[in-house]
Formats: sequence, C-alpha cells, structure tokens
Amino acid sequence: MADNKDVKYEDSMLYRIRHSAAHVMAEAVLEEFPEGKVAIGPPIEDGFYYDFELPRPLTPDDLKNIEKRMKQIIRGNHKFVRKVISAEEGRQLFHDQPFKLELIDGLEEGGFDEHGNPLDSKVELSTYSQDKFTDLCRGPHVESTNQINPKAVKLMKVAGAYWRGDEKRPMLQRIYGTAWEKPEELQEYLKKLEEAQKRDHRKLGKELDLYSVSEEVGAGLILWHPKGATIRRLTERFCQDEHEKAGYEFVYTPHIGKAQLWETSGHLGFYSENMYSPIDVDGQDYYIKPMNCPFHLHIYKNQTHSYRELPIRYAENGTVYRYERSGVLHGLLRVRGFTQDDAHHFCRADQMPEEIDFVLNFCLHILRSFGFTEFKAYLSTMPEKSVGDPARWKDAEAALRSALERAELPFDVDEGGGAFYGPKIDLKIKDAIGREWQLSTIQFDFNLPERFDLTYIGEDGQAHRPYMIHRALLGSLERFFGVLIEHYAGAFPVWLSPQQASIIPIADRHLDYAFEVQKQLKAAGIRVKVDERSERMNAKIRDAQKEKIPYMLIIGDQEEEAQQVSLRLRSGENPGAIGIEDFIRMAQKEIAEHV
Repeated sequence: MADNKDVKYEDSMLYRIRHSAAHVMAEAVLEEFPEGKVAIGPPIEDGFYYDFELPRPLTPDDLKNIEKRMKQIIRGNHKFVRKVISAEEGRQLFHDQPFKLELIDGLEEGGFDEHGNPLDSKVELSTYSQDKFTDLCRGPHVESTNQINPKAVKLMKVAGAYWRGDEKRPMLQRIYGTAWEKPEELQEYLKKLEEAQKRDHRKLGKELDLYSVSEEVGAGLILWHPKGATIRRLTERFCQDEHEKAGYEFVYTPHIGKAQLWETSGHLGFYSENMYSPIDVDGQDYYIKPMNCPFHLHIYKNQTHSYRELPIRYAENGTVYRYERSGVLHGLLRVRGFTQDDAHHFCRADQMPEEIDFVLNFCLHILRSFGFTEFKAYLSTMPEKSVGDPARWKDAEAALRSALERAELPFDVDEGGGAFYGPKIDLKIKDAIGREWQLSTIQFDFNLPERFDLTYIGEDGQAHRPYMIHRALLGSLERFFGVLIEHYAGAFPVWLSPQQASIIPIADRHLDYAFEVQKQLKAAGIRVKVDERSERMNAKIRDAQKEKIPYMLIIGDQEEEAQQVSLRLRSGENPGAIGIEDFIRMAQKEIAEHV
C-alpha cells in the first residue's frame, strides 16, 4: 500500500479510492435498475458497500455485469465534482429517492450523516457527481475515476441489510466490493480471504463437531458439543489456576437481578436497548444480567475494607445475556448469551500504577500461553462528557500509558475515545494469517464506585473511594473459542486438542494390544481412543487427519511384538516406531509446554 502507515485510514488515498469506487458501483447499478432506490455506501475496512432497494434479488450474473460496467465507467476518466447545496435543493434533486430524503432531514437537524452515523450538530450538505451519477456525500473522493485502477476492483457478494439496522425498516440489498491501489494488493487480499474461509470457525465447528446453534433453542445461543466443551473446560481450568496463582478470588453471581440494581448501576438508563424484557417475580421486575459488574460491587460492599486489604481482585466466568439484532449474529463471534472471564480490581490511588502493570502483564501472559505472540494496544482517553475528578482521569491515563510503555507494546491513542466513566486499554492480537482480533480490555471506572458508594478505611481512619478497574481478558469464552478455531485452523495445540491420540490397529487381532496401549496412555493423562472400526488403515489415518488429531499410533504385528507403536503426525510426518513410555514422555512434554 502506498500510503504512509502513520496516515489514518480515513485520510488515506485508499479510503478515497474505495469511497469513489462505491459511487461508481451505484452508477452501474442504477443503469441496470433505473427504478432502484439508493441508500448509503461507505468505505469499510477492506473495501466498500452500497445498499439498494431493487425490483428483484441480484444474481451472480448481475454482479459480473455491474463489475464490467464499473470498469468501463472508471476508464472513462470522469471527474468527481463537489457541490454545496441547501436542504431544499437536496429534496428537489432526490425527490424520488426516499432514503436520501430521510438522510437530508437528519442532516438538516444534525441527527445523522449520509452514512447513517449520529451527529452532534448541523453539517453542510454537499453532493458529489461523476459521469451520470450524483449522490449526497461529504467525501472525500479521488479527483477522477482514472485514479481508480480497474484491475484492482472486485465485487464480492450480496447480503441483506435492514435500513438503518432496524428490523422494522425495509430490507435492502447490500453489495460488497473491494478496491486497492494495485492489482497485486487485490490478489494478495483474495488469497488471504480464501485462507480465512478455510479457517471459518462456523465451517470448522461443524466439520469437527465442536458446537452448534439451533433455531429451536434460539439464535445466538451456543450449544457446546463434547469436543468443544473439552476445549472450553481446559481453557477455563488453565485460566482459573493462573488467576488463583496471581491472587484473584473467584466469585459466583446470579443470572438475574432486581430492577433497582440496574437502575443504580445505570444500565437501565444507558444500556436498556441491549437488555431483555423484565421478568415479574413477586410483583417486582427482575432483569437477566447483561454484565457481572454490579454483583461484584455488592460483594465488595458486603463488608468494611481496610486499606491494608487492597488490592482486592474478584474474578468470575459469568454468563451474561445481551440483545443483538439477528442480522449481526455471527457464529461464536457475535452471540446473545456468552460467558465473560470478568475481573474487577479495587485498589488505592497509590497502588494504581502497579495494579495496571500487573493486570496488563497478566493479560499478555495468558494470551501468550494460548499461542498468540503479536499484540497491539489502543489507549482511549477522557471524552468531552465524563464523570469523575479530572485529576483522577489524568492519573489513570498516565498509569495506562506508562504500563504500555513499560510492556514495550505498540499502541495508538484514541484522544477522547474513552467511555464517560473512565479511560481504557483495548488489547488486540494478530492471528496466524495476520488478522487483528480485539480480546482483552482494561477499563477504569469512576462511575460505579460513586453510584454504589464504595469505600475503604484509610490509614487516617477515614472513608476513601477506591479506584476500580474492569478487566475482561479473553473477552468471552465463546468469542475466544471462535478466534482459537480460526487461528489454529482447527488443528489445536496438543494440550487443547479434544482427542490427542488415535490408536489405529491394522487388523482385529491387534485390538487387545491396542486397548492395552490405550489404558497406559489414559493413565498418563492422554486423551486417546482406539479406532476399532472395520475400515482400512489408510481410511482411519485419513479420518484422524481430517479430525486434526495430533498423534496417530499404528499397531500391527511388528509393533505388538516389540511392544511399540508406529507414530504418525497430523502434519503428515511419519517418525516411525517408538516405545510406549517414550511416546508418553514426548506427549507429556508437548502438553506441558503448550505445543
């Protein structure tokens, strides 16, 4: 990519190219469907999209024709011309485009921009025109279509999308495309996309029998199958052991709480659209919990704490439920019910820098234990509207920044991007094919300690307000599992593999010895099964490789006579004959080292 890495995406040439390609696509679509209605068409992370209301569903042939016409328009070298207009001029210009008229009303009132994003104040209305197409748009765009390389543009797919993301509004057809500065970048992106599709956790989850989602149970609710549940159990067990070593205390909290709890926490005021309808219990409203925080605060508040007790660290794998629109649900990555590995730290002001160092390094330690090695952090600072003493904000931001610097983590600063109740660090990892995933969050909170009147007794005998830190490390077990599947392409490290070894007898006469070997391996803590099916050996090996089982132990006459096994690996390597004890030592070493 030609743009300087320090340039923000929104200010880059690539952003302009994609924004302009979206307009070219809209022109091509309206040529094909003159009666079509145009909605919004912004650039996104890897390309662009545009939403349309069209007389019929688009087909793959339609996409080919639209893309072909786009390239013709691009080669026409048409200028992009900006024009400032009044709201009335906009209504006349887009008199037959209802979505544009709605956007103009919002822009005039300062409600939403032309991409549907909320605004704080009125903005100048403008249009951009190229060739025969004009759209309501703030830009920016390239100067002319000849700055778009037609060999670096491709339409990808069509999906459904509700207008403004509202299920009660019209369902539109969203055309996704991608555009790059050079054809080589497009090809590189397509290869990466192909690899990502092979790693898709939804596909692998089904093939490896890890989890499922049932419409009868409910969309966005995960059913963990035995193999997936094994990985979850191992993940939880490891993390719990590490938390206890690090001085965390585990707590358990209810799945529902009275309305008063959520009023005190502010969730009913600020978060109610993500909460489910209340349940009537003895004439009082109870809500299914969207977060664990208020319960942890009540545990803290249940007794008086001395300054000597701090820091206090509560941890919980707490299942929460949040309403997500059906259109955004996505396998394990976006669900309605999930288990957060939550923790809340309560500390004194003088302990804060050390506590931030501790929690950041603990997050890095756990993530490294799962095989992640590349990290980037994002520091979000005090927004315009906030609660809490500005001096506290300044101290908290300095502690977060210093911790990142001491950990030698690359980070970007999002000035004013913190929540109203405190600054935060978002920690992202890179997976095996270079994609970034948001996992850990370390969040200060100056709001809830005030709302719940948390205190500790200081050295002076007076009540003081503790600092509070929210921390989600893996984020949620569901989402983390999805990331793990895609990172390892389903070939989990030995310690996490649901089945670590498959014993493959060549003939039925080798079954007795195979079960003797299985008994020894199980006694050594290795998850193993004998494949006693009446299939040929090569078929059993193929099936074990498809299931991504790390070790295949072949047993025939020679192996039984020598009290050995013939070792094959899922990678296709064939180390050959090995004694049972030697194999156990090798496997245990790899398990202990998280290989």
